[in-house]
Amino acid sequence: MTPEIRKIVTYQEDILIEGFKAAATPWRMCAVAAVLTNPWAGRYVSDLKPEIMAFGPILGAELTARITEMCGGGDQIEAFGKSAVVGLDGEIEHASGLIHTLRFGNHFREAVQATSYLAFTNTRGAANAPIQIPLMDKHDAGRRSHYLTVHFSIPDAPRADEVVVALGAATSGRPHHRIGDRYQDLKDLGHDLDNPAAI
Repeated sequence: MTPEIRKIVTYQEDILIEGFKAAATPWRMCAVAAVLTNPWAGRYVSDLKPEIMAFGPILGAELTARITEMCGGGDQIEAFGKSAVVGLDGEIEHASGLIHTLRFGNHFREAVQATSYLAFTNTRGAANAPIQIPLMDKHDAGRRSHYLTVHFSIPDAPRADEVVVALGAATSGRPHHRIGDRYQDLKDLGHDLDNPAAI
């Protein structure tokens, strides 16, 4: 059992000037997306596990190889995330199922030697729906400079019976970051860094 991939789409932007000021080094954000047939489209399926287990490793390996190459290697990636958009004949559960499995995400985590979890979105839409991939630092979930979003669309995808599965990455945080981080906020509020919700 293998995913029926119609096409793979890549997106890349290199930002040279941000906020009317030149970046010291180009700020690269990129994504790679697979457009595949939704194996569960148009019907209710109680057990999604067989396809998740079969498709996850294939999609994870293929997309990870491409996005690390776009960034010049896994060690060049500082922020990462994932997303899926299911077509109108599918459920949000279908989008979630394909990206919320370690068989998919661990390929990317291992390639960039990450210790954070992958930020994510899972949505439903028609062709040309926005694909928004939230990113965060691959080691530090509280590092606000790396709270980013890769945003693009594919004019003919997802079709009603398709799913778009995507990975996103950035080679740095925002060039002129100046809003602090969540740790300073917690200190200012008198919260325990090890128990920020005070529970």
